[in-house]
Amino acid sequence: LFQVAKEFGFRNNGFSVYTNRNRTGEITALPNKSLSVLKIGHGDMLFLYPLSPAGSSSETMDTSVSQGLRPVGAPQVVEDEIDQYLIKQDGKIYRSRDQQLCHHSPLGKCVHCVPLEPFDEDYLNHLEPPVKHMSFHAYIRKLTGGADKGKFVALENISCKIKSGCEGHPPWPEGICTKCQPSAITLNRQKYRHVDNIMFENHTIADRFLDFWRKTGNQHLGYLYGRYTEHKDIPLGIRAEVAAIYEPPQIGTQNSLEILEDPKAEVVDEIAAKLGLRKVGWIFTDLLSEDTRKGTVRYSRNKDTYYLSAEECITAGYFQNQQPNICRLSPDGHFGSKFVTVVATGGPDNQVHFEGYQVSNQCMALVRDECLLPCRDAPELGYVKESSSEQYVPDVFYKDIDKFGNEITQLARPLPVEYLIIDITTTFPKDPVYTFSISQNPFPIENRDVLGETQDFHSLATYLSQNTSSIFLDIISDFHLLLFLVTNEVMPLRDSISLLLEAVRTKNEELAQTWKKSEQWATIEQLCSTVGVQISGLQEYGAMGGSPHAASAAIWACQHCTYMNQPGTDHCEMCSLPRT
Repeated sequence: LFQVAKEFGFRNNGFSVYTNRNRTGEITALPNKSLSVLKIGHGDMLFLYPLSPAGSSSETMDTSVSQGLRPVGAPQVVEDEIDQYLIKQDGKIYRSRDQQLCHHSPLGKCVHCVPLEPFDEDYLNHLEPPVKHMSFHAYIRKLTGGADKGKFVALENISCKIKSGCEGHPPWPEGICTKCQPSAITLNRQKYRHVDNIMFENHTIADRFLDFWRKTGNQHLGYLYGRYTEHKDIPLGIRAEVAAIYEPPQIGTQNSLEILEDPKAEVVDEIAAKLGLRKVGWIFTDLLSEDTRKGTVRYSRNKDTYYLSAEECITAGYFQNQQPNICRLSPDGHFGSKFVTVVATGGPDNQVHFEGYQVSNQCMALVRDECLLPCRDAPELGYVKESSSEQYVPDVFYKDIDKFGNEITQLARPLPVEYLIIDITTTFPKDPVYTFSISQNPFPIENRDVLGETQDFHSLATYLSQNTSSIFLDIISDFHLLLFLVTNEVMPLRDSISLLLEAVRTKNEELAQTWKKSEQWATIEQLCSTVGVQISGLQEYGAMGGSPHAASAAIWACQHCTYMNQPGTDHCEMCSLPRT
């Protein structure tokens, strides 16, 4: 009975199992009792009934399976807010009555005006511009739109690994059988995409990111933080809105990028979550100056070269596997990913363009199971590994057209990576949106020491002295400044900044003023006053919201040796000179 509850996703054992439809021959849960003892064989039909009366408020069986179209055996998961919202939407494409073709009454419907399904390919192909990929929720509607209403729909994740637990033969490489051997994969162009549009809230976000390349000529990388919203231009579409770009530690040259280990990655995700944001993608530059006088860049990524290299596809697949898409229709509880890739590169007009992509679920599986490699001399080609004594790799094929116009099947050694790529429109809004405030003298971006732009209390004091806004919330609403307040080594505020983050998230000036009066901010003011930058209001500690008592009880820097002393001391612990 425990196995029955597990397979059907019941919360507890509030049910009984019988061998007959008339509720006779009840099977009781007894230990050490096999099916053969109960005289149950393969193919026998069993009948399950709840213990509580039908319609009772104390019903113990989980009925969310049929309500949520969750397949048998799938785990109960909480999907993203945007997914929960789109599930409840009608999604149909309503058309007005055609004056020439519709000959029925105003209340009637015909083939010319009946609402279309969100996955209607003819409608998507006639949009301007045409849409090659239906949205993921439109794809789900297509799967669940039949007579069975998706009762047997299960989105299976591809596996390229040998199934464990097969005891009929020695383990690989000594043996393998059809039960444990992964199936061969034929690559198909994915018909749907998990994200249909990428939108930067304003141009300033992208411009500040591009400043690094403008000043150094080296390529650069960042993580996109934002939120997922409804994209109304496509039926049941999803848009990734970018509110900020975090730049991790990295080494960049004119033609390469190396991502270094980031000890602050977990903290950044935590702070972003408290601001109502999440990591939605990554962005990197591939720019080469064409004419410095005209400010043009080289147009290098096109149909004659490549749009994403094999190495970039593998990196994108790695990131997408780290950020899986929670899905109720998958037995694993996740399917695909909403994580996007943005490339800042030269366009046909030799200006900087932002191109959005994802890699297919098949590519994610090949990357996850370490089956895909880049080619050294051909960036547009990947290569599927061959089986070895350490790893079995299934055969991977793709279909192509030969010189005679016939469709042929090719082994993916090598593999054109365009079979793995899904393009996504990247846009900027007509009316800019600002989750964070914009300043003429913004706070420095993290990990830009190579430019001489460092995040320290001197730069914080300079930022505060140059900011002319009288509204504290506008001054403090800077993503990079908030990260500095949390991650700096002198006075980290990770445990005491939640109120300020809530104020920034809700744009509540009153909450921001409440946090401004805390001892933590008074300490920050005191640290700023020790770096030699004159800031209005810092000479009197209560002027910017702190109190004299809080400031005197703060860490102070010695004017002679710059040692940071504990509060309440009158002499420096390092040089013994009196506090000035």
